[in-house]
Order: sequence, then C-alpha cells, then structure tokens
Amino acid sequence: MRQFYLSYPIFQTVSGKLNWSHYCELLSISDKEKRSFYEKETVNAGWSVREMKRQIDSSLFERLLLSRGDANKEQVLALAEKGVDYAKPEDIIKDPYVFEFLGLPEEKPFLESDLEAALVRQIEDFLLELGRGFMFVGTQQRVTVNNTHYYVDMVFYNKILHAYVLIELKTTKLTPEAAGQINMYLNYYAAEVNDPEDNPPIGIILCTDKDSVAAEYALGGLSNQIFASRYVLYMPNKEQLIKQVEEVLKRWHSHEGD
Repeated sequence: MRQFYLSYPIFQTVSGKLNWSHYCELLSISDKEKRSFYEKETVNAGWSVREMKRQIDSSLFERLLLSRGDANKEQVLALAEKGVDYAKPEDIIKDPYVFEFLGLPEEKPFLESDLEAALVRQIEDFLLELGRGFMFVGTQQRVTVNNTHYYVDMVFYNKILHAYVLIELKTTKLTPEAAGQINMYLNYYAAEVNDPEDNPPIGIILCTDKDSVAAEYALGGLSNQIFASRYVLYMPNKEQLIKQVEEVLKRWHSHEGD
C-alpha cells in the first residue's frame, strides 16, 4: 500500500478500469515509463491480470522498441503516455513474436502445418500476442489465379487499421520466394477481397530467422506492405532485451549530439 501511494500520489491518475491485482503486478516494475506503458496498454486492450503478466514476462515493451529499428527517447515516452498507437501498418509488427504458449519443443523439427495447427488451437493466446484489434478470419484461405489454387496460411482482419492481415508461416529463415508468394496474395486480396472502405492488405512472414540484408533485398521495391519477423518458442531473455534497448538508445543519443 505504501508503494502504491508513493507511485500514485495523485488519485486521479489511478484507472478505474484496473483492479488491485493489476496494480500489484504493475508495482513490480521499477522503471516508471515501462510501468506506465503496461498500465496504458492494459486499459486500451482490456487485459486480464494473467494477460498483462504474460505481456510483461515476454518483454513486450522492449520488443516493440526494438521492432522499430530507430528506437529513441521520443518513442519510449510515446509508449509510456498512450500505449501502442496503431496509426500505420508497421505499428502492429513485433520482432520477435513469442509463441511460448504453444509448448512446441524448440530442439525438434516440425512442419509448417504443425505450427499452424498449434496456433489455431491456442488462438486466444495468439491474438493476445498479435495485439489489439485483430479478428481471426481463417486458415488456408484460397487464392485462385489463372485456375490455379493457392492457400494463405492464416488471415486476420485488424479493425483499427481497417485492413486484412495475411500471415505466412515458415519453419526456415526468410527466403525471397516467401516474399514473392505473399506479394501475390496481397495483390489478390486488394483486387478481389477488399471492400471499398478497406485499406490495403498487410503481409507478415513469420520465420525462424531473417538476415537484415537479405530481408532488404527480398522486401525492397515491393509496392505492397510486407514485413518479416522472427518467432521464438520460448520467453526471451529479459535482461538481454533491456540491454539491447539501452544500446540502441545510447547510439541514438550519440548521433543526436553530433
């Protein structure tokens, strides 16, 4: 109670949408900006205490900052003040995505169909990891081009961005073929599936690894919005992610002073 009073001396700053258990978890975060982010995002997304704890344990704050590449103090403050602002397609991207809830053995190989089936079985946890506004449309959604059938692994709709989100699952590293494949799917959705009020569809390739140079060549020059992100089957090392964020911010500060 004393810690709660010291952290929230002005009662008007306490959200009525969160309960005491929420605040007990939040008070375990010493960094004020990070704590503020999880508080705002819990209110925005309506997370339960279990869901909020999972996002804290999976280092969502650090992953979002690192996903943006050019992390800076302004981004830290923006996340702290209002949570995630879904203003453009890249705002929904995380790197890496964390699929610890699947319980798949990291050391044993599995097929893309196995990964897809596991994500469908745990669709509520997958939606939590994807972020706010996602609605599940289906798996293996058919795309027919010149009488040939192709199938999109997973399709969602994000009601905040008003856009279909097509996800291709790969149990290998990113390849140019994967980029070409999802680019075709996006062209089809834009022409055949989108309603007039829908924004252009978004493509996400989830893979085990991506080389930054290879990703640049594979995804560069495409008119569609395609992103490649890694996924991991275990909770990331929190201290390592915090260190990476600190290094990025340190480099940004040094460039700012030039």
